[in-house]
Amino acid sequence: MTLPDLTFEEQAIVDVVRDFVDERVRPVARDLEHADAYPEELIDQMKSLGVFGLVIPTEYGGVGLSTTCFALVTEELARGWMSLAGAMGGHSVVARLLVRYGPDELRRRYLPRMATGEVRATMALTEPGGGSDLQAMRTTAMKNEDRYVVNGSKTWITNAEHAGVTALMCKTDPQADPPYRGISILLCESGPGFSISRSLSKLGYKGVESCELSFEDYEVPAGMLLGGEEGEGFVQMMHGLELGRIQVAARAVGVAKAAFDAALRYSQERTAFGKPIHEHQSIANYLADMATKLHASRLLTLDAARVLDEGRRCDLEAGIAKLFASEACMQICMDAMRIHGAYGYSTELDVERYFRDAPLMIIGEGTNEILRNVISRELVRRDGMED
Repeated sequence: MTLPDLTFEEQAIVDVVRDFVDERVRPVARDLEHADAYPEELIDQMKSLGVFGLVIPTEYGGVGLSTTCFALVTEELARGWMSLAGAMGGHSVVARLLVRYGPDELRRRYLPRMATGEVRATMALTEPGGGSDLQAMRTTAMKNEDRYVVNGSKTWITNAEHAGVTALMCKTDPQADPPYRGISILLCESGPGFSISRSLSKLGYKGVESCELSFEDYEVPAGMLLGGEEGEGFVQMMHGLELGRIQVAARAVGVAKAAFDAALRYSQERTAFGKPIHEHQSIANYLADMATKLHASRLLTLDAARVLDEGRRCDLEAGIAKLFASEACMQICMDAMRIHGAYGYSTELDVERYFRDAPLMIIGEGTNEILRNVISRELVRRDGMED
């Protein structure tokens, strides 16, 4: 397909990452994934490519590229191994939050090292009993003079073991009404009372860890409050998740592209009843539907990226892209398995990995059930009709 207009530098970066994926990632991804091994060497190579600084302005040592370029880089990484795209997803959301809301002191402290990947960031939203209901979170941060004392737990935190800073959503005012007005974001580093209680086993998304975090009287300096004012964390994170949902949509496009490419190749190599199976109408119909869904997913994702680059609110566009692309990815991966037949079920091929990775995009950065509520609510808001 024809890509959107990119600067010469942006196109060069996408090309370099594509080559990195084809030459370095795809040859080793299957073995690393099956071993559930942390891809230290690949992460180091991503650092050298500037991947962790894509959304960080050049004044802080980042690359400062468009969201469109960011989405295309994410797609390429996910095409090789979705876990690598996940390793820079939450990190990039935290970087965006710091750029937009961070006091100058925190920007100077973290962004240059985040741009190089020396410090990697993660965000801690989900709680064991909360899931998508962020306003019902129980993790508290009570101010005591010049510090906050944090107690609670978080779960499904990606990169927790390798993160140098965690953007923690917590309640600084548990009695606030409405509840979201009591939520704040604190930037947290390792320290007494902050521990990883366990690492979670997963169906897919291997190699990169997902953990539960525990906070027991963990103290954070008051200056680590994002934005410098309590009660703004929910709104701040909703803006951050616009980028996060675009990133998840791009991940879905990348995985779907890998599954489609594998199915298209196999349909030309495999023969049945005297001809390549793509010449059978049932297989041809699968391929046509897969290509259509993949193309639509990419266009929706790039449309959301364009809106964000224009400085406009894009929770509607990002939600639509993430919803459609993730559901399309799941179906494309299933159809790729159908086309491969028994071989699609074998761990000797990559198709089964795509199928195991695909469901994460339906759940991550807001379940699709929640996103349908977000989309419908924003449609009504933008329509502007009054009762």
